[in-house]
Amino acid sequence: MLSGGRAELAIGAVWYEREHRGLGVPFPPAPERLGRLEEAIQICLQMWSDDDGSFPGEHYQLAETLCSPRPLSQPRPRLIVCGGERKTLRIAARYADESNVIASSPEEVAHKREVLRRHCEQAGRDPAEVVTSILYTGDALADGSSHRFVDEMRAYARVGVQTVIVIPFAADPVAFVEQLGTTGIPRLRDL
Repeated sequence: MLSGGRAELAIGAVWYEREHRGLGVPFPPAPERLGRLEEAIQICLQMWSDDDGSFPGEHYQLAETLCSPRPLSQPRPRLIVCGGERKTLRIAARYADESNVIASSPEEVAHKREVLRRHCEQAGRDPAEVVTSILYTGDALADGSSHRFVDEMRAYARVGVQTVIVIPFAADPVAFVEQLGTTGIPRLRDL
């Protein structure tokens, strides 16, 4: 409601064990985390539908799947599934509008897009329905400008990346965002 219907849900199977331990939150083995991820997605999809009935999952058992207030975006909020290759891409192929892949190079993204394409076909979905995005954690302004960053993004765009999520790890994150926003982002539109 606060975003006027622009909110999206990005969800993954968690990976940062230290954070879990530090907060006293259980960190189950990967197969359980992936099972919980898939059930959480199924719950969200049911909550966003007209079915507010029960959810009898292996990990979660809900008497009702109420969602109040209802999402403004229709037919539901966009769903972004984040994570690795082996299991998460299969989950993304079944449910996601966007697959946020973990990759260190355009070649790795191209490989993961091919894996996602195969999973989409197995799930009976058109692979074009699932946008590919990456999480960029590099130093976009290492050269003092955004030229290197734009060149890197050009290579990712060639292999089908449509969205880049940038984390400003700079000492001054506000200055980083301002500089990237004024010198880099306008040049990305042309890619």
